[in-house]
Amino acid sequence: MKKEIQKFFKGEVEDGVETLSKYSHDASLLEVRPKVVVFPKDKEDIKNLIKWINANNTRADLVGLSITPRCAGTDMSGGAIGESIIMDFTRYMNKLIGGPLPINKSSWSITVEPGMFYRDFEKITLKKGLILPCYTASKSINAMGGMFGNNSAGERTLKYGKTEDYILESKVIFADGNEYIVKSLNKNELEQKISQNDFEGNVYKNIYNLIKENESDIKNAKPKVHKNSAGYYIWNVISERNEEIIPRAIEGSREKYFDLNKLLVGSQGTLGIVTEITFKIIPDNKYSKLVAIFMNDLEPLGRLVGEILELNPETIEAYDDKTMKLAVKFFPDFLKNKGLVGMMKFVWSFLPEFFMMFNSLFGGGFPKLILLVEFSGENEEEVNAECIKLEENIKNFKLQVRITKNQSEANKYWDIRRESFGLLRRHVKGTRTAPFIDDIIVRPEFLPKFIPELNNILSKYDLIYTIAGHAGDGNFHIIPLMDFSRNDTKKIIMELSEKVYDLVERYHGSITAEHNDGIIRTPYLNKMFKSEILDIFKRIKNIFDPKNIFNPGKKVPTHYMGGTKEYISNHIAIEHKIIHKV
Repeated sequence: MKKEIQKFFKGEVEDGVETLSKYSHDASLLEVRPKVVVFPKDKEDIKNLIKWINANNTRADLVGLSITPRCAGTDMSGGAIGESIIMDFTRYMNKLIGGPLPINKSSWSITVEPGMFYRDFEKITLKKGLILPCYTASKSINAMGGMFGNNSAGERTLKYGKTEDYILESKVIFADGNEYIVKSLNKNELEQKISQNDFEGNVYKNIYNLIKENESDIKNAKPKVHKNSAGYYIWNVISERNEEIIPRAIEGSREKYFDLNKLLVGSQGTLGIVTEITFKIIPDNKYSKLVAIFMNDLEPLGRLVGEILELNPETIEAYDDKTMKLAVKFFPDFLKNKGLVGMMKFVWSFLPEFFMMFNSLFGGGFPKLILLVEFSGENEEEVNAECIKLEENIKNFKLQVRITKNQSEANKYWDIRRESFGLLRRHVKGTRTAPFIDDIIVRPEFLPKFIPELNNILSKYDLIYTIAGHAGDGNFHIIPLMDFSRNDTKKIIMELSEKVYDLVERYHGSITAEHNDGIIRTPYLNKMFKSEILDIFKRIKNIFDPKNIFNPGKKVPTHYMGGTKEYISNHIAIEHKIIHKV
């Protein structure tokens, strides 16, 4: 395969043992070995490869030819691993194409290639005082194509939305090997597109007809939570919108718009390969302040979150007592690269947590949950006033509340929230992180009952785990530590997946709010969606990708390359190798 691809491919084609081993892993607990890894120089490489696959995928020696797009490898669902060809964009297709350019007074556009790392993207935007507010907790290591593929979200999503809300247009290579511009279309533009009667036109026609013919079922199937990455996001493809993303929209217009990006974002590269992404970015707030709230009892959590949401904060994040204790225990980790002065300030800021830990040893108790509520704006006095107002509004809950004095103190809490996964992975010997129930979401009002029931399920197993996440959305990330030398580890993973997802279903939530399905959750989509909706997902896949050449086994089950519980069990990695590019 390597020699044949090299005849038309300008970038590198690698199939050495070390490369294949490295690309057998992402940030999930799975291991799937590819046949070859390619590093495209440009979009022509991608087009030529797709055309070669189309011409050769019926050959007996090349059965199952497919492409799994990959950027930074931070996917926790197994979305960036596959059995055939891995396509890594970060080596060459990692550039700024254009921008930032003003759209209006409140937003700008910027166009990049998928392999650009968010950390490099953010350096460009922050120079202009601009931000893409759906950034993830892993923003120091993730890439822009991964954000597009997973419909990523993060700590500011509560107020600002997910990646799909910031896509102005994209360039995507479809299964026919041609590149197309994908953007929001009005009725006349959609009719013109359909009238082309070519591969692109038929995609638009068939997707439009599929949605219209199943409008009622689709509407009823929409998960009743603030965020959802399970299945194909069919609910916003046709919508009434009047915002910066469609600058030509007339004020008060009720015109319908059709946007295939709503399907492509979050599709994990299963419908086409994106080559350029144009994001909408917005001004970053000049001032922010964090309020830390310590809860010893989870019973009032739903009511508390409701009170906080009334004040429209930027974020409501949370982590549990295990995460806080882990941070105190492995405190030296936080001192790295801070310098002497920074180190002294950080140690001083952590004294309350050390005293809290000390008191808990003598029966004083340690908070079961720490909420982080952040306000931001253009005026420092107004931000301070919001923090004080929050403290006043929740006095009746009788909780310990701390308004941080400065950014350094706030960063302490953010470091704990963002680093909990890394702390687990680095420090607990003989075990490793096992993300498989890592992204569940229920509505915040259900949390007081849901979290104790969740802990009750987890307590039946001998596990160390942390719970952290986005309390304002009811979205929590549970990361167990597991000993993969034990014979029953795979059995526990499969049992827990069933039990936790059954619990999520009872509370009308989603099995994945932002980390997506990948290999690890695709077999469980039937817990959320009826067979009619699962069939719609299959038909969407077939419309875009009739030969199943784009990242098979994710979003839609297949008989090979993923999509079954047996496949998960057979591909749980005994040794773990994460290849984050830092």
